[in-house]
Amino acid sequence: MLLDALIDLIPELNKAFLETIYMVAISLFVAVLAGLPLGILLFVTDCGLFLENTVVKSVLGFIVNMIRSIPFVILLVGLLPLTKLITGTTIGPTAASVSLSVAAVPFFARIVETSLREIEKGVIEAAVAVGATPWMIIKDVLLPEARPGIVHGITITTISLVGYSAMAGIVGGGGIGDLAIRFGYYRYDNTVMITTIVILICLVQIIQFVGDRIARLVDKR
Repeated sequence: MLLDALIDLIPELNKAFLETIYMVAISLFVAVLAGLPLGILLFVTDCGLFLENTVVKSVLGFIVNMIRSIPFVILLVGLLPLTKLITGTTIGPTAASVSLSVAAVPFFARIVETSLREIEKGVIEAAVAVGATPWMIIKDVLLPEARPGIVHGITITTISLVGYSAMAGIVGGGGIGDLAIRFGYYRYDNTVMITTIVILICLVQIIQFVGDRIARLVDKR
């Protein structure tokens, strides 16, 4: 009986799994594309660094902290008008990717900033002393030195997005979370609920394993 139920569920599970991967991939791409330069800017404009700028640091820090302080469920609902404007709809994985991206950018930016702070100040001071330009310092010193930390940050962000994508099912965002809510919660189907939990656990374990391996490979220190 249980086996038959799982077999019948396979098409829905495949669709939900692909929707989850789709949402996470889009939002992770946006997070890295926007969060990496934002994290670098948060670091290099800090007090005592080569692009020190209190105003920029304060404004960016406030915006990042403000977005991060909003629970994702509230952010998801609050961004529905923006989602409608960008995608033309408020349901489905593409629509959910808007809120996921907004949540992921400041999250990843803070991780990048933290990774850069772990670099020894002497390395940066030496680069400044030999006359390196800010772009050269960022490209040739900061990013190579912080590479393992940034890879770990991408891993953590990806795992967080998997969890956030499950919450997107509350507003019909699709994915595994939507499947769990529609079948597991509303229909009291424990088979679906347990299956989706197992899938999410396996997915997170795979992401963590791959992320750790890549971080070790790029760590040349």
